[in-house]
Amino acid sequence: MNNWFKMHTHQIGLVGITLGVFLVLSVLTFVQPRAVQAAPRYQGTAPSNETCLFCHKEAGMSVDIGGQPLPLTIDGAVYDASVHGEAAIACADCHTNITSFPHPEVTASSPRDFSLELYPTCQKCHSEQYQKVLDSVHQTALAAGNTNAAVCTDCHNPHTQTRLTDKQTGELLMGARYAIPQTCAKCHNSIYETYKTSVHGAALTEEGDQYVPTCIDCHGVHNIGDPTSNTFRNSTPSLCANCHTNETLMKQYGISTNVLNTYVADFHGTTVKLFEENFPDQPTNKPVCTDCHGVHDIPRPDDPQAGIAHKQNLLAKCQQCHPDATTESFTDSWMSHYEPSPQAFPLVYYVNLFYKIFIPAVLGGMIFYVLTDIYRRFIARPKSTTKGETHS
Repeated sequence: MNNWFKMHTHQIGLVGITLGVFLVLSVLTFVQPRAVQAAPRYQGTAPSNETCLFCHKEAGMSVDIGGQPLPLTIDGAVYDASVHGEAAIACADCHTNITSFPHPEVTASSPRDFSLELYPTCQKCHSEQYQKVLDSVHQTALAAGNTNAAVCTDCHNPHTQTRLTDKQTGELLMGARYAIPQTCAKCHNSIYETYKTSVHGAALTEEGDQYVPTCIDCHGVHNIGDPTSNTFRNSTPSLCANCHTNETLMKQYGISTNVLNTYVADFHGTTVKLFEENFPDQPTNKPVCTDCHGVHDIPRPDDPQAGIAHKQNLLAKCQQCHPDATTESFTDSWMSHYEPSPQAFPLVYYVNLFYKIFIPAVLGGMIFYVLTDIYRRFIARPKSTTKGETHS
């Protein structure tokens, strides 16, 4: 009996061990594929976008850099719809240091430093724009130590940026104009809040008028100059004239395109024009467009509170340079950009009309007199002299 019990106990033990090994192998077989998927491995070759997104599609993914989180989640569908996705730009084309997993250790001290380390990669594909940025006010500030100055990726998110220009013409797409003020507002929000209530900003943001100027129309795109410089100020009339002398554009708003000519004909404009052409970097104390109309807060001319079509508002503008100005001496005698007519400034209109008739009449009479005198002296007289000599 004891021998039978010992023999069967030994057999039961072998069966148990066999079952245990089978279970362990089954578990390992089931888990192994999941373990391989959870940690994609590649060594020496650039990973595909699918490989990168296996991890980076996870919501809320981030890494801590200097005590601040750096978001790492990428929406694959959004990226595919972006201009980079349309062009089949791979993740590794920009993130050239990613060739293995785990990734190289991040050396940046903060998320901002990480952006500053990475943005020069943009010049590989966008060298022309990158070179223009090097001469911009943003790059000047960055070189001076202001790490908050805008770089490429602050304006153009490389993972979400949609197409901005037409493939054939290179012109800015009309739909893209809506996003420009909001893009600039990320750094210049107080200016944006002022702009969106101006005659230009309200037309864009409230009425959807895409033909009005946005930030880049006045400041440029990549080669943004210093708006506080004398050169920028002296060029303001020409800058405004880019739109305000365009007959096709101004016709839809019923605005005269003679604004530049009337300004240049005025003492103020003549002086500024002289400085712009000959001494662009020298200051002049003569007013330019923005001194009278405003900068980012340009109101409608007929705005009762600030529009300079109203004499009390215009007088306040004049008194900024001429403290002793009065309504009689300034606003009543200045035509601004208006053209004289029998209804508006009739005296000026009729004086101009008189001279338009008088001067040609005087000059025409003088020319007629000279011609007839030449005829009498050199053509008619010799003939009469010849006839007199014949009769004698």
